[in-house]
Parts: sequence; C-alpha cells; structure tokens
Amino acid sequence: MYDIAIIGEWLAFAVRWLHVITAMAWIGSSFYFVALDLGLRKVPHLPVGAHGEEWQVHGGGFYHIQKYLVAPENMPEHLVWFKWESYSTWLSGAGLLMLVYWVGGELYLIDPAKADLSLWQGVLISAGSLTIGWIVYDRLCKSPLGESPTVLMVLLFVLLVAMGYGYNEIFTGRATMLHLGAFTATIMTANVFFIIIPNQKIVVADLKAGRTPDAKYGKIAKLRSTHNNYLTLPVVFLMLSNHYPLAFASEYNWVIAALVFLMGVTIRHYFNTRHAGTGNPTWTWLVTAILFVLIMQISMAPMWTKNTLEVSEAQPLTPTQQVFASAEGFEDVVNIIPGRCGMCHAREPFYEGIYHAPKGILLETEADVVKTAKQIYLQAGLTHAMPPANVSFMEEGERQKIVEWYENARGKLPFGGAIQ
Repeated sequence: MYDIAIIGEWLAFAVRWLHVITAMAWIGSSFYFVALDLGLRKVPHLPVGAHGEEWQVHGGGFYHIQKYLVAPENMPEHLVWFKWESYSTWLSGAGLLMLVYWVGGELYLIDPAKADLSLWQGVLISAGSLTIGWIVYDRLCKSPLGESPTVLMVLLFVLLVAMGYGYNEIFTGRATMLHLGAFTATIMTANVFFIIIPNQKIVVADLKAGRTPDAKYGKIAKLRSTHNNYLTLPVVFLMLSNHYPLAFASEYNWVIAALVFLMGVTIRHYFNTRHAGTGNPTWTWLVTAILFVLIMQISMAPMWTKNTLEVSEAQPLTPTQQVFASAEGFEDVVNIIPGRCGMCHAREPFYEGIYHAPKGILLETEADVVKTAKQIYLQAGLTHAMPPANVSFMEEGERQKIVEWYENARGKLPFGGAIQ
C-alpha cells in the first residue's frame, strides 16, 4: 500500500518536471522568434509581400526563413501555431501551485503572523488575485494608454510591484514570490490565449476570404508580445526563488522582485538591440550588475522580528496537527529534531554560513515539529536528504523513530492521512 505522502511528493515532482519542460519550450520558442524577427534582412528579389529573410544553420542543415507581414500570395494549407507551449506551461504551473500551496497551504501559503486567515480564505485570495490581475492589465492595454507603450510599461511595473507588496502582507515569503510569478505568467499566457492567437486567426480568416486584414490586429498582438518578451526572465527568477531563502525570506522580498523586473528589462534590451543590429548597449550589463548588488544588500535585512515570532508561535494547532502532537513517539522526535536540525532551521541559525533557515522552515519548538511533520518524515525519515551530508550525524535509529511517529499519527487521521 502506497503512503499518501510519498504519492503526493512524487506527483508534485512529476508536475514540476512537466512545468519546467513546457516552460523551456515556451521560453525557447519565444526568444527564438524575437531574435529572428529582429534579425531579418531586406534583400533584393524578395517574394511579393515578404518583409525580410534570414539564413541559418543548425544541426548540419541550412534554413532559409522569410517573414510576411500579411501573408504570401498563396496561403499555405499547413500552418503551425505556436500556442501550446504557453498553455501547457500555465496549466502545469497552476497544477503545481494547487499541489504545493493549496494542499500544503498551512505550511507554505498562510502566514498567521501577517494575516489571520483560514486556509480556504488564502486559497480564494490566491486564485482570485490571478484573475483580477489579468482583468486590470487587459483594461489598461485596451484604454487610450495602449497608444503610449512606454507609459503602459511603467504602469505594468507599478501593478506588479503593488501585487508583490500585497502578497507579502498576507502570504509567506515563498508564496509571495511564487504567486507574483504566477500573476505575471497568467498575464503572459492570457495575452497569448485571449489576444495574440485570436487576432492572428482573424487575419488568417480575412486572407482566406479574400479580404484585406485590418492592421490594428497585428499592432495589438505586437504590443502584448513585447510585454511577454520583457516579463519572461523575471518569471524564471520567481520560479526559482523558492529554493533560496535569501530571496523569498526577506521582509523586503517584494522590493527584490521589483528590482528583478528591472533586470529583466535591461537584459532583454541588450539582446533585443544586438539581434536588431542597432547597437551594442553594454551599459545595460553595468546597470544589471548594480541592481543585483542592491538585491544582495536588501536580502541581508532582518528576516524576522521578535514580535513576529511571538505572534506566529501563539497560533493554535489545527486538528490534524494536534493528532501529530499527541501521537505515540512524538516526545522522541521532539528530542531528536531540534538537536539534529536546529542549528540551521532556527530563528537565529548558528551553523556557519547559514543566515536564514533554509526554505523558511523552523524546527526549534514542538509546534515547529508538528507543523512540519510531513517534510520531516520525507526528508529525514524515509530518505537521508536531511541533514545534508548528515552533518549532524543523525542515526538510523532516530530516522526510524521519525517514521514510526509519523505513521502512528497518520493511522489516526481520516482516509489514512490523506489530508496530511
């Protein structure tokens, strides 16, 4: 019989793997076509309607690519649409968000020290914010501001910073960064689904019917595509941030995210300019480096305050957590974990080189141990993932006690512990 915790862990791993694969496909095709579009060259004797061409070599073969601003004289029967890379990335990301931050919301989503929310309220805010964000952004693009791309980009930046600040007021640091990434990715995928692809289909339908397409559809799609181009790198950073406490566990993580969005602009500006052959703006690397140094400085700000810890520890245990606190073997585990793991997973870590508890997980008190039961079971009981390289010399007998305690508690939960 499979343990529900093991199944959940492998399911999350599988969805994360899928998410990374699809994101690679989407980002790869996006960057490729941006570079291709900017690198097109006008040469004599181009076919009627062709805007430019480029020769490329890859994998032992030569490719001759031509771009038509409208369409060739004879519309091809076979037309490849680049859309599923975007859709599958968002869908797999949404699945991962649900598995990690909704199912495991008591540990990863809700921060009682910031907001007194129940899990269902946190999940509702999580889901609702993604939808509302797209609506606000879409309205801005469809307003007269759509004719002022620079102003619109500045307002988009302000919107993203405001959302980062808002998330940090109610969610954990990890959830803040991840949700800001999901918020941004939702805008990007919605651009593809609601604007870019439908507009392209309108143009194709007009051409097939012998009508002259309205140029506005291409202009609108280009604006949204440009936004996606500049948002891609920050989204990747936010996806990775949950592995680095210095990024997500700072009380100023929303400021770090804001600077990362600016870094995304400077980096893409360099490559876009180079691909277009219009210059070599090396100054963007200096600006990027300065922004990164600022991020490192901000990450050193105190992560917790005394009052925040006291409020957090005062939160009552949930019914599930109470079962783990009263299960046979709990006293043994409480004696094991702080001694073997507390040097790093502490409010003030004392292990050399560790300044913040890895992934923001604390393992000092009984409440800490109970709230992190499944992670302890998977990382230090079933596997030897923790402590890293077994630096605190955890013994096999101690790992066995962790497993026995978890299984004793799980047996008392509904559906064999399916909710833990």
